[in-house]
This record gives sequence, C-alpha cells and structure tokens, in this order.
Amino acid sequence: METSFTPLTGLLGGLLIGSSALLLLWANGRIAGISGIVGGLISPQRGEVAWRLTFVIGMLIAALGYALTQDGLDVQLAAEWPVLALAGAIVGFGTRLGSGCTSGHGVCGIGRLSSRSLAATAVFMVSAAVTVYLIRHVFGGAA
Repeated sequence: METSFTPLTGLLGGLLIGSSALLLLWANGRIAGISGIVGGLISPQRGEVAWRLTFVIGMLIAALGYALTQDGLDVQLAAEWPVLALAGAIVGFGTRLGSGCTSGHGVCGIGRLSSRSLAATAVFMVSAAVTVYLIRHVFGGAA
C-alpha cells in the first residue's frame, strides 16, 4: 500500500493550524472549531458574523491559493455523491451531539487541557480505528 505521507509538510501544516487556532483565541477569544464557526453563520447572532465569515473565506482562499500553486487539487472521491451526502449529514449530527468537531476538540480543546475535549478526541480516534478495521478486514473494502 502506497502512502503520500510527508513528515515535513505534515509538521508545517500542523504548525500553521495550531498557530491559527492560537491567534484566533488570543486576538478574538474564540475557539477555532469549524463546526461551531459555520454553525454560527447558519444561526447568526449580532456581532458574530464578520469574524466567522472572514475565517471561512480565509480557509477557502487558502485552498484556492494551494490549488493555483500546485496545478490544482488532486481530490479523488471513493464514493458516490449520495453516500458522501449521507456521510456529511452523519458527521454534522455527530458534531452537534459531541458539542464540536475534531478541529474544535482535537486541536483547540486539547491545547486548552479540556478533559471533555480529551475524551471526545479519544472517542474520535477509537471510532476511526474501528471503522478502518471493519472496512478493510471485515467488509473487504479499501479505505
């Protein structure tokens, strides 16, 4: 099985994500959890829209900038759109149920030593490992 893991770019990406989360916390007193940021745009409160919109637009601009400098994005979808839509809905439900997503709990919560985020991240990781095991070894798929 071939992998495209590159430790240096992984480290750089992690440093950029961590620095961004820290900057948002210091400058704005806000947690950089994507589901919470986007959720705040869907149900906006006064004074909360500008920074959330700026954050989301910044993520989109970063992806566009990467695509332009790397001759596009090499995205390969291994499932049909209805399956992806269902998976997205399940993830959205899970982020509401768990009061946050992997970025909010895994990056920001653990960085703040939140026991709730540590527990949530442990559940994310165990669930991911069980899912990969089931797909690869029980159901015979390639994930």
